[in-house]
Amino acid sequence: MLERAGIATAVRDAELLLTHVLGIEAAHLHARPDETPREEDLARYRHLIARRAAREPLQYLTGVQEFWSLPFQVGPAVLIPRPESEGIVEAFLRINTRPDPLVVDVGTGSGCLAVAVAHELPGALLHATDASEEALALARLNASDNDVAGRIAFYHGDLLEPLRGLGLEKRVDAVLSNPPYIARDDLEGLEPEVRDHEPRSALTPGPDPLVVHARLAREAPPFLRPGGHLVVEFGQGQEGAMRDLYRGTPGVEVVEVRPDLAGVPRILVARRTT
Repeated sequence: MLERAGIATAVRDAELLLTHVLGIEAAHLHARPDETPREEDLARYRHLIARRAAREPLQYLTGVQEFWSLPFQVGPAVLIPRPESEGIVEAFLRINTRPDPLVVDVGTGSGCLAVAVAHELPGALLHATDASEEALALARLNASDNDVAGRIAFYHGDLLEPLRGLGLEKRVDAVLSNPPYIARDDLEGLEPEVRDHEPRSALTPGPDPLVVHARLAREAPPFLRPGGHLVVEFGQGQEGAMRDLYRGTPGVEVVEVRPDLAGVPRILVARRTT
């Protein structure tokens, strides 16, 4: 069924869904192939296979996705964490010089960036924002599940707006963000799993793919201490436009652009200079 639906990872997905339904590890599945599942498990498995054949993301069916070697609960309210976004965490850890940095995660979604940083740096304090209450509910669960809830404060609202008036201006060591950066007209070219199931607001900001990046370039620097960094993810083919965007931002300079695992420029690091 999955192969006929055009799913390239059909065998892997079929096995993952079966181990998910049975609550066992893959090694158990292969070591005892003659076991007969209960009828209720078979019925649930067939239901999940049908949903996967309809191109619903595997992660939404199992409810979990690994990021930074940590488990994250996911659902249709949040973008599925991707390996490319681990580059944001890597870039921040590379430039961070403090054992107790103050970090802001803008558009936290599942909370993957904030949780990963808090997990790596036990002294870090984080503030995470999102415009979706449903996303924040999942992010709070993920912070709790990964034992870092006490060091992450979550806020509902648009970008950095919820943080105004909290006394964070000129104190933040780093602002991290994976904002929506796909042009609305490009959505049709995406895989059905992404186009039809992941939250559209987390994928595209509209006709201009860099409109949210432009806002971050304006709104993040006032929160950064001198020498503080903004670390953001952007899309394929957008490096030139991103560099131009920051050349026009007073008091900010581009430090580096880092590639993803495929060698595609993906992460921009900028620094507040004044």
